[in-house]
Amino acid sequence: MTHPGNAPARPLAADRPDLPADIRLIVTDMDGTLLDDDGRIPADLWPLLERLRSRGVLFCPASGRQYASLAVQFKDAFDGTVFIAENGAFVVRDGQEISSDLLEPPFVRNVVAAARDLAADGVDIGAVVCGKRTAYVERTDPAFLAEAVKYYALLTPVDDLASVDDDIIKIALFDFGTAEHSTAPALKPFDETHQVVVSGEHWVDVMHTGTGKGAAVRRLQQELGVTPAQTMVFGDYLNDLEMLDAAEWSFAMANAHPQVIGRARYLAGSNNEHGVLHAIARVTGLTP
Repeated sequence: MTHPGNAPARPLAADRPDLPADIRLIVTDMDGTLLDDDGRIPADLWPLLERLRSRGVLFCPASGRQYASLAVQFKDAFDGTVFIAENGAFVVRDGQEISSDLLEPPFVRNVVAAARDLAADGVDIGAVVCGKRTAYVERTDPAFLAEAVKYYALLTPVDDLASVDDDIIKIALFDFGTAEHSTAPALKPFDETHQVVVSGEHWVDVMHTGTGKGAAVRRLQQELGVTPAQTMVFGDYLNDLEMLDAAEWSFAMANAHPQVIGRARYLAGSNNEHGVLHAIARVTGLTP
Protein backbone atom coordinates (compact mmCIF):
# COMPACT_ATOMS: atom_id res chain seq x y z
CA MET A 1 0.00 0.00 0.00
CA THR A 2 1.37 3.42 -0.97
CA HIS A 3 -0.21 6.82 -1.06
CA PRO A 4 -2.24 7.83 -4.12
CA GLY A 5 -0.17 8.52 -7.18
CA ASN A 6 3.08 7.79 -5.35
CA ALA A 7 3.58 11.55 -4.98
CA PRO A 8 5.65 12.82 -2.05
CA ALA A 9 3.77 13.02 1.25
CA ARG A 10 1.78 16.20 1.80
CA PRO A 11 0.47 17.92 4.93
CA LEU A 12 -2.97 16.75 5.99
CA ALA A 13 -5.62 19.01 4.45
CA ALA A 14 -7.31 21.26 6.99
CA ASP A 15 -10.80 20.70 5.55
CA ARG A 16 -10.97 16.89 5.62
CA PRO A 17 -14.64 15.95 6.12
CA ASP A 18 -13.73 12.45 7.37
CA LEU A 19 -12.04 13.68 10.55
CA PRO A 20 -11.88 12.73 13.33
CA ALA A 21 -11.07 9.22 12.12
CA ASP A 22 -11.76 5.91 13.86
CA ILE A 23 -8.18 5.21 14.96
CA ARG A 24 -7.49 2.11 17.07
CA LEU A 25 -3.70 1.71 16.79
CA ILE A 26 -0.96 4.38 16.76
CA VAL A 27 2.60 3.25 16.04
CA THR A 28 5.51 5.65 16.15
CA ASP A 29 9.23 5.41 15.64
CA MET A 30 11.29 7.01 18.38
CA ASP A 31 14.57 8.65 17.31
CA GLY A 32 14.01 11.44 14.81
CA THR A 33 10.26 10.96 15.08
CA LEU A 34 8.70 11.11 18.56
CA LEU A 35 11.92 12.18 20.31
CA ASP A 36 13.40 15.60 19.69
CA ASP A 37 17.04 16.01 18.71
CA ASP A 38 18.02 15.93 22.40
CA GLY A 39 16.33 12.53 22.82
CA ARG A 40 13.40 13.86 24.85
CA ILE A 41 9.79 12.67 24.78
CA PRO A 42 7.39 15.64 24.48
CA ALA A 43 5.83 16.36 27.88
CA ASP A 44 2.39 16.66 26.27
CA LEU A 45 2.51 12.99 25.23
CA TRP A 46 1.59 11.71 28.70
CA PRO A 47 -1.84 13.39 29.05
CA LEU A 48 -2.54 12.53 25.42
CA LEU A 49 -1.85 8.84 26.14
CA GLU A 50 -4.44 8.93 28.92
CA ARG A 51 -7.04 10.32 26.53
CA LEU A 52 -6.16 7.77 23.87
CA ARG A 53 -6.50 4.91 26.35
CA SER A 54 -9.89 6.19 27.50
CA ARG A 55 -11.00 5.89 23.89
CA GLY A 56 -9.54 2.40 23.50
CA VAL A 57 -6.63 3.42 21.25
CA LEU A 58 -3.45 1.34 21.63
CA PHE A 59 -0.20 3.30 21.53
CA CYS A 60 2.92 1.48 20.37
CA PRO A 61 6.53 2.73 20.25
CA ALA A 62 8.39 0.98 17.41
CA SER A 63 12.15 1.34 17.48
CA GLY A 64 15.51 -0.18 16.81
CA ARG A 65 16.08 0.37 20.52
CA GLN A 66 16.29 -2.45 23.04
CA TYR A 67 13.08 -3.43 24.84
CA ALA A 68 14.65 -2.55 28.21
CA SER A 69 15.48 0.92 26.91
CA LEU A 70 11.91 1.51 25.71
CA ALA A 71 10.46 0.19 28.98
CA VAL A 72 12.53 2.75 30.91
CA GLN A 73 11.40 5.59 28.66
CA PHE A 74 7.74 4.61 29.12
CA LYS A 75 7.91 3.56 32.75
CA ASP A 76 5.10 5.97 33.65
CA ALA A 77 2.84 4.58 30.91
CA PHE A 78 4.02 0.97 30.87
CA ASP A 79 0.76 -0.90 31.53
CA GLY A 80 -0.99 -1.82 28.30
CA THR A 81 1.68 -0.32 26.03
CA VAL A 82 2.95 -2.59 23.27
CA PHE A 83 6.65 -2.23 22.49
CA ILE A 84 8.01 -3.11 19.05
CA ALA A 85 11.69 -3.32 19.95
CA GLU A 86 14.85 -4.20 18.01
CA ASN A 87 13.24 -3.09 14.71
CA GLY A 88 10.44 -5.62 15.09
CA ALA A 89 12.52 -8.59 16.21
CA PHE A 90 11.11 -8.48 19.76
CA VAL A 91 7.52 -7.46 20.58
CA VAL A 92 6.40 -7.22 24.20
CA ARG A 93 3.25 -6.16 26.05
CA ASP A 94 2.96 -5.82 29.83
CA GLY A 95 6.30 -7.56 30.22
CA GLN A 96 5.15 -10.61 28.24
CA GLU A 97 6.67 -11.58 24.91
CA ILE A 98 4.28 -11.47 21.97
CA SER A 99 6.76 -12.48 19.29
CA SER A 100 10.48 -12.75 18.56
CA ASP A 101 12.64 -13.71 15.60
CA LEU A 102 15.91 -15.44 16.50
CA LEU A 103 19.20 -15.53 14.61
CA GLU A 104 21.04 -18.84 14.24
CA PRO A 105 24.39 -19.05 16.13
CA PRO A 106 26.46 -19.80 12.98
CA PHE A 107 24.99 -16.74 11.29
CA VAL A 108 25.77 -14.58 14.32
CA ARG A 109 29.37 -15.73 14.17
CA ASN A 110 29.57 -14.87 10.47
CA VAL A 111 28.28 -11.32 10.99
CA VAL A 112 30.63 -10.78 13.94
CA ALA A 113 33.52 -11.94 11.75
CA ALA A 114 32.45 -9.53 9.00
CA ALA A 115 32.36 -6.66 11.50
CA ARG A 116 35.87 -7.54 12.67
CA ASP A 117 37.06 -7.60 9.05
CA LEU A 118 35.61 -4.14 8.45
CA ALA A 119 37.37 -2.84 11.55
CA ALA A 120 40.64 -4.43 10.38
CA ASP A 121 40.20 -2.63 7.05
CA GLY A 122 40.02 0.70 8.83
CA VAL A 123 36.26 1.24 9.20
CA ASP A 124 35.54 2.84 12.59
CA ILE A 125 32.84 0.38 13.60
CA GLY A 126 31.49 -1.41 16.65
CA ALA A 127 29.05 -4.30 16.96
CA VAL A 128 26.21 -4.86 19.42
CA VAL A 129 24.87 -8.41 19.61
CA CYS A 130 21.32 -8.06 20.88
CA GLY A 131 19.94 -10.86 23.05
CA LYS A 132 16.65 -11.19 24.87
CA ARG A 133 18.36 -10.84 28.26
CA THR A 134 20.81 -8.05 27.43
CA ALA A 135 22.95 -6.61 24.65
CA TYR A 136 26.63 -7.53 24.30
CA VAL A 137 29.69 -5.60 23.10
CA GLU A 138 33.38 -6.31 22.61
CA ARG A 139 34.36 -2.74 21.93
CA THR A 140 34.43 -0.77 25.20
CA ASP A 141 36.10 2.56 24.43
CA PRO A 142 34.17 5.59 25.75
CA ALA A 143 33.27 6.94 22.30
CA PHE A 144 31.56 3.74 21.21
CA LEU A 145 29.90 3.02 24.55
CA ALA A 146 28.50 6.56 24.61
CA GLU A 147 26.61 5.77 21.40
CA ALA A 148 25.54 2.27 22.40
CA VAL A 149 24.05 3.22 25.78
CA LYS A 150 21.68 5.65 24.07
CA TYR A 151 19.75 2.67 22.71
CA TYR A 152 20.67 -0.22 25.02
CA ALA A 153 19.85 0.22 28.70
CA LEU A 154 21.23 -3.25 29.41
CA LEU A 155 24.73 -3.60 27.95
CA THR A 156 27.24 -6.32 28.85
CA PRO A 157 30.91 -6.29 27.78
CA VAL A 158 32.25 -9.70 26.70
CA ASP A 159 35.55 -10.99 25.37
CA ASP A 160 34.03 -12.76 22.35
CA LEU A 161 30.76 -11.73 20.67
CA ALA A 162 30.82 -14.93 18.63
CA SER A 163 30.29 -17.09 21.73
CA VAL A 164 27.49 -15.22 23.52
CA ASP A 165 25.00 -17.57 25.23
CA ASP A 166 21.60 -15.94 24.73
CA ASP A 167 18.69 -15.89 22.30
CA ILE A 168 20.01 -13.43 19.70
CA ILE A 169 17.41 -11.33 17.94
CA LYS A 170 19.51 -8.70 16.15
CA ILE A 171 23.04 -7.56 15.43
CA ALA A 172 23.49 -3.79 15.33
CA LEU A 173 26.56 -2.15 13.86
CA PHE A 174 27.53 1.44 14.65
CA ASP A 175 29.60 3.20 11.99
CA PHE A 176 31.22 6.47 13.04
CA GLY A 177 31.10 7.43 9.36
CA THR A 178 27.94 7.12 7.25
CA ALA A 179 26.45 3.65 7.55
CA GLU A 180 24.42 3.88 4.35
CA HIS A 181 27.59 4.38 2.29
CA SER A 182 30.12 2.12 4.00
CA THR A 183 28.94 -0.57 6.42
CA ALA A 184 25.63 -1.37 4.71
CA PRO A 185 27.17 -2.14 1.28
CA ALA A 186 29.82 -4.34 2.92
CA LEU A 187 27.08 -6.39 4.59
CA LYS A 188 25.04 -6.76 1.40
CA PRO A 189 25.89 -10.49 0.97
CA PHE A 190 23.98 -11.23 4.18
CA ASP A 191 20.88 -9.72 2.58
CA GLU A 192 20.55 -12.83 0.43
CA THR A 193 19.43 -14.93 3.41
CA HIS A 194 18.65 -12.34 6.10
CA GLN A 195 17.78 -8.65 6.37
CA VAL A 196 20.25 -5.78 6.39
CA VAL A 197 18.52 -2.52 7.30
CA VAL A 198 19.94 0.98 7.62
CA SER A 199 18.22 2.20 10.78
CA GLY A 200 19.96 5.55 11.21
CA GLU A 201 22.78 7.68 9.87
CA HIS A 202 25.31 5.56 11.76
CA TRP A 203 23.45 2.30 12.44
CA VAL A 204 22.88 -0.85 10.40
CA ASP A 205 20.78 -3.73 11.77
CA VAL A 206 21.06 -7.35 10.68
CA MET A 207 17.98 -9.46 11.40
CA HIS A 208 16.11 -12.60 10.43
CA THR A 209 14.35 -12.69 7.07
CA GLY A 210 10.84 -11.29 7.36
CA THR A 211 11.64 -9.37 10.52
CA GLY A 212 10.81 -5.68 10.56
CA LYS A 213 8.58 -3.03 11.98
CA GLY A 214 6.12 -3.53 9.15
CA ALA A 215 5.71 -7.26 9.85
CA ALA A 216 5.31 -6.54 13.57
CA VAL A 217 2.60 -3.96 12.92
CA ARG A 218 0.70 -6.35 10.65
CA ARG A 219 0.83 -9.08 13.31
CA LEU A 220 -0.53 -6.63 15.86
CA GLN A 221 -3.32 -5.58 13.52
CA GLN A 222 -4.30 -9.20 12.99
CA GLU A 223 -4.21 -9.99 16.70
CA LEU A 224 -6.24 -6.91 17.64
CA GLY A 225 -8.66 -6.98 14.72
CA VAL A 226 -7.48 -3.52 13.62
CA THR A 227 -7.52 -2.49 9.95
CA PRO A 228 -4.99 -0.30 8.09
CA ALA A 229 -7.72 2.36 7.96
CA GLN A 230 -7.74 2.36 11.77
CA THR A 231 -3.95 2.63 12.05
CA MET A 232 -1.64 5.65 12.27
CA VAL A 233 2.10 5.22 11.72
CA PHE A 234 4.95 7.73 12.01
CA GLY A 235 8.54 7.35 10.79
CA ASP A 236 11.61 9.20 9.61
CA TYR A 237 14.20 6.68 8.41
CA LEU A 238 14.70 3.70 6.10
CA ASN A 239 13.84 1.10 8.73
CA ASP A 240 10.35 2.67 8.88
CA LEU A 241 9.48 2.20 5.21
CA GLU A 242 7.61 -1.12 5.46
CA MET A 243 5.80 0.06 8.57
CA LEU A 244 4.33 2.96 6.61
CA ASP A 245 2.82 0.49 4.17
CA ALA A 246 0.75 -1.09 6.96
CA ALA A 247 -1.34 2.03 7.64
CA GLU A 248 -3.62 4.27 5.62
CA TRP A 249 -2.73 7.09 8.02
CA SER A 250 1.03 6.97 7.34
CA PHE A 251 3.09 10.04 8.22
CA ALA A 252 6.65 10.99 7.36
CA MET A 253 8.27 13.59 9.56
CA ALA A 254 9.34 16.87 7.95
CA ASN A 255 12.91 15.89 8.83
CA ALA A 256 12.57 12.40 7.32
CA HIS A 257 14.81 10.67 4.79
CA PRO A 258 13.62 11.48 1.22
CA GLN A 259 12.61 7.86 0.62
CA VAL A 260 10.34 7.98 3.67
CA ILE A 261 8.69 11.19 2.48
CA GLY A 262 8.20 9.50 -0.88
CA ARG A 263 6.54 6.46 0.71
CA ALA A 264 4.19 8.03 3.28
CA ARG A 265 0.77 9.46 2.52
CA TYR A 266 1.06 12.50 4.75
CA LEU A 267 3.73 14.85 6.07
CA ALA A 268 3.89 15.72 9.78
CA GLY A 269 5.85 18.50 11.41
CA SER A 270 9.43 17.74 12.42
CA ASN A 271 10.40 15.83 15.53
CA ASN A 272 11.51 19.09 17.15
CA GLU A 273 8.08 20.59 16.41
CA HIS A 274 6.32 17.63 18.10
CA GLY A 275 4.83 16.68 14.76
CA VAL A 276 3.62 13.29 16.01
CA LEU A 277 1.45 14.85 18.72
CA HIS A 278 -0.02 17.49 16.42
CA ALA A 279 -0.92 14.88 13.78
CA ILE A 280 -2.52 12.58 16.37
CA ALA A 281 -4.59 15.47 17.70
CA ARG A 282 -5.65 16.44 14.19
CA VAL A 283 -6.70 12.95 13.12
CA THR A 284 -8.29 11.74 16.35
CA GLY A 285 -9.80 15.02 17.50
CA LEU A 286 -8.05 14.61 20.87
CA THR A 287 -5.67 17.13 22.42
CA PRO A 288 -3.22 16.67 25.31
